[in-house]
Amino acid sequence: MIKLLSHLAHLEIASPDVEASVTFYERQFGLTVVDRDADGSVYLRCWGDYYRYSLVVSPGEQPAVLNMAWRTSSDEALDEAARRIEAQGTTGTWHEPRQGHGRSYQFTGPYGHTMELYWEVERFAAPEGRASIFPDRPERRSSHGAAPRFLDHVTVAASDVRGFADWYNKALGFRIMAYTQLDHADVTVFGVLTTNEKSHDLGVVLDSSPIPGRVNHIAFWVDSHEELLRAADVLMENGTDIEYGPSIHGVGEQTFLYFREPSTLRVELNTGGYRNYVPDWVPNVWKPSTGSNSIYRNGAMPMSMTESFPPDAAHPSATEEGVLPGTEEQLLNPYALQGQG
Repeated sequence: MIKLLSHLAHLEIASPDVEASVTFYERQFGLTVVDRDADGSVYLRCWGDYYRYSLVVSPGEQPAVLNMAWRTSSDEALDEAARRIEAQGTTGTWHEPRQGHGRSYQFTGPYGHTMELYWEVERFAAPEGRASIFPDRPERRSSHGAAPRFLDHVTVAASDVRGFADWYNKALGFRIMAYTQLDHADVTVFGVLTTNEKSHDLGVVLDSSPIPGRVNHIAFWVDSHEELLRAADVLMENGTDIEYGPSIHGVGEQTFLYFREPSTLRVELNTGGYRNYVPDWVPNVWKPSTGSNSIYRNGAMPMSMTESFPPDAAHPSATEEGVLPGTEEQLLNPYALQGQG
């Protein structure tokens, strides 16, 4: 079977205060602004991104992810991906080349998430004074204390974790890498999928909200555990509270750190983790008690981590679906108990 997708290329997020979000990403998080549109969208990049940008911040009433862009493995794969999406009953739209990439196919999947696929892309050329002495680097390493190297993944929210994973596996060839199922109920609350050797570049948490297309967090990558800890210091010393971490996930085995940008959208910084090249991998099923979220099983995850975006005041938890009598409190946050965080 032809490999359709190669990796996550960029994300477009909404912010009710674009300038506040951009200032945060630029000054506190070490990204670089590369362009601005007349509609108010701002394009930013990490120092290690091979393409011109990896994050677009656009005006919006509430924090959200507006678009997830994936690069295909070839021009032929782009056409084949569009064909398979439509064979699954979803119709997208072809776009002519636009900011930073060639023709693209954009669609909204059955759970309300908008994705864009393209092959041709504009590679980043470092301006004078920012070129690296190392040929493989698109520009010199950032001297900012918290600057991520790459965009890493996005974790969305959906009403059916396994249904979501199955659709994207069949339509676009995502490998399903792992699930988390509750200890006390036959309910799957989390899943991870990947287009490559990483444990995941797409995650999905269970969502009881009727709002389609919600997102739990976006994530960036640093090279080492030490860089992640330094980033935590830099963020805190500049007024950004840490929501969760640092610790290590059991699923994927990445070291993680979660915080919020000014729009309240959750951002993760991570590093480490395993590489998996098995083409016929069968996803394992984790439980909170086996350390799916925290490999050390010695803490508790804050309830705030169950919030997804756009916010839904009537359904604030991502894990209310499938409540069994007597388990309501635990199911609101399966990681809330000490040792399951």
